[in-house]
Amino acid sequence: MATVHPTAIVDPAAELAASVEVGPYALIGAAVRIDEGTKIGAHCVIEGPTHIGRDNRIHSHAALGGAPQDMKYGGEPTRLEIGARNTIREFCTFSRGTVQDGGVTRVGDDNWIMAYVHIAHDCRVGNHTILANNATLGGHVHLGDWVFVGGLTGIHQFCRIGAHAMTAFQSHVAQDVPPFVTVAGNPLAVHGLNVEGLRRRGFTRGRIALVKQMHRLLYRDGLTLAQARTAIAALADGLAAGDGGRGDVALMLDFLSTAARGIVR
Repeated sequence: MATVHPTAIVDPAAELAASVEVGPYALIGAAVRIDEGTKIGAHCVIEGPTHIGRDNRIHSHAALGGAPQDMKYGGEPTRLEIGARNTIREFCTFSRGTVQDGGVTRVGDDNWIMAYVHIAHDCRVGNHTILANNATLGGHVHLGDWVFVGGLTGIHQFCRIGAHAMTAFQSHVAQDVPPFVTVAGNPLAVHGLNVEGLRRRGFTRGRIALVKQMHRLLYRDGLTLAQARTAIAALADGLAAGDGGRGDVALMLDFLSTAARGIVR
């Protein structure tokens, strides 16, 4: 049996693994499934349908799986999915999805999500991200792996931030942010590359040099976006099949080819 504080209320239809811990005054509704090793803090509210994976640490007063803040929502059985080993700090709010976009809000694995973060309906958050205090994701926002979102950053609906990118404190994100770059301000501007983050993740000097080449083609050489994409694609020609740089080029090209809101330039 899960360890549930006497003051907590758990719906009989909820499914809690044996090693789950539920703190004082928490409320867990029906259609909620929580996997092994996850700890739910005091006063948390978790509504369903929601699935929370293994070994998460959810701190007090988080509200997860509530109905989407979308006036089109008509009570459809949409859901929230949270992966494994995430830290979710106090007063975070994650909404379920809507039928207009697949019906699911999804948070991946190994994310560090600080206090008062809001993740709206239909968002997709990758793995190993860091969302600092009061970061706000509008509906349908996608974050790639290893993204860092600075405190008090607001991200407009339908925007995407590519893998390894970083937004500074109080950034106003209204267009897509390509992988690897650092952005700041309102209006938002590119201020270089997240080089320190790449080093911490084991990128070699060669891969970092290649990322710098892509950045120069995209932002420094006066090329149109179409010209920059062609030039970036050519960078992969001289790389061996197993070179990590080929994957970095493919990541950038895929992002640029699907940037529906335009990219920050």
